Formats: sequence, C-alpha cells, structure tokens
Amino acid sequence: MALSQEKRQKKIAVINDFSGYGRCSITVALPIISALKVQCCPLPTAIFSNHTGFSSFHMNDYTGYMKPYYKEWEKLGLQFDAIATGFLGSSEQIEIVSDFIKRFKTKDTIVLIDPVMGDYGKLYPTYDIKLAGRMIELVCYADILMPNLTEACILTGKDYEHNHDEFTLEEMCEDLCAKGPKKVVISGIEKGGKFGNYMYQAGKGGKLIESCKIGESRSGTGDIFSAIIAADAVNGLEFERSINHAADFIVKTIKKTIEYQTKAEEGICFEEYLDEIGEF
Repeated sequence: MALSQEKRQKKIAVINDFSGYGRCSITVALPIISALKVQCCPLPTAIFSNHTGFSSFHMNDYTGYMKPYYKEWEKLGLQFDAIATGFLGSSEQIEIVSDFIKRFKTKDTIVLIDPVMGDYGKLYPTYDIKLAGRMIELVCYADILMPNLTEACILTGKDYEHNHDEFTLEEMCEDLCAKGPKKVVISGIEKGGKFGNYMYQAGKGGKLIESCKIGESRSGTGDIFSAIIAADAVNGLEFERSINHAADFIVKTIKKTIEYQTKAEEGICFEEYLDEIGEF
C-alpha cells in the first residue's frame, strides 16, 4: 500500500557542483538538508578537488553525464518535493537544467533557483555577460529566487551599489517576480555594521531582515543559506521564519568558525551545530 503524502519522507533534487574540500555547494547542501529531515538527491554539474577560491584545484566537467544521470531517475519514476539549483558553468548546463525542471516539476514541486553568477559587483571569472543573460531563462521556472545583491542587479539591469535603499530593492524584487517567482530573497546586503536579507512575496511587499555581521566573507555561506531555505520550504515553514532560521544558524556557526581560527576559504564549521539546526 502506498504511503500517504503525510507519512513519506520528502525529497529535494539539488543541482550543483561537488567540491571535495572547502565546504560549499553539494558538500554543504547534503548534510544540512538531511539534518532537516529531508532526503537530498544530488545531481552534480562538476566535480572539484576543492573549490576555486584556492590557488589550485582539479575539476571534472560533468555536463556530458547530467542527462544520462537523471534519465535513470526518470526510469525509476522519482518525484521531488523541490528542485534546487546552484552553480551552472555553461549555457549547455542551463539548457540541461531547464530540461530537468520540465521533466520533473509537478504542480506540487517547489523550484528554488540560486542564480550563482558573481558577488561584490563583479561576475565570477567563469561567467560573462552573455552567459549571465542565459541565466534569466531559468528565473521563469522559479517559485523561490535567491540571488545575492550582485546577481539581483545583473538580472534586473540595475547598476550595482552595495547600499541600495529599500525602495530600490523592492523595485528589483517586483521586476524579478514579474518574470515568474512568487518569492524572492536578496542576500548579501550590508547596512553599516549589520548584514541584511531583503525578502519579498508577490502581493505582500518586501522587508529587510537584519542580522549581525561577523568577520570576513567566507566560502559556502550562500550554500548554507540556500540549503536551509530549500528544506524549510518543503517542510512548510513560513518564508520570513525560514530566512531568520538560515541567518541565525549562519551567525552561530561563523562564531564557532572564528573561534577555531579557520581560514576563510575553508568555509564555515557548520558541522558543530548540525544537531541543533532544527531548533529555532
């Protein structure tokens, strides 16, 4: 007899790269989503020895393997409560992810897009304006869009400023929601000595949620944030509570990371608090 919707464990397909060292992307998403009692099903876009923030790394491009990989999932009849995307390294991967969403999205599937393209007003070295333009194609599939401030500016054609006012942030979110998403959270907003995430829900308006800014920028922070938002979404947590949940967990884990004197490129010592991640 089939399990009821309430009794089965929920699943998220996570499309991102895998870095063996440095605490980012799938290496972060898998334990965090699992700790929030959701099954994480990774689809790698690339395999890295360690992430590109280090002086040297080895990488295997997984583009050619992605379709055969998920076609086996299709044969198994897998269905996902959410699909969450992260770093995509080429136009071909964007097309592949579009195909994946078309194949696996149902009326109940939540699609979360983290349009990883750049930070601090600049595109990442692997991106150019043409590729960034292709990322806009994925936005229309999103139920929840999770850009940082740089990425929100790229997607809306706004000039980057690190201190955009709330009126401009709301305008950007309205523009993004007009492309398809129902909810947007813009991360990486610095206001004085605080750090903020601007949340927006179509028809309800927006709000800046502030938290403490602690230490320097660290690898994998956005991946932790996105993983918590994704798991909370399928667990039915209200959007603002989810954003606070993610922000509070990151602040707590950064404090421990600083205590351990961990280098910025080595990410955040989130493992120390995985057993508490469901307590908020």
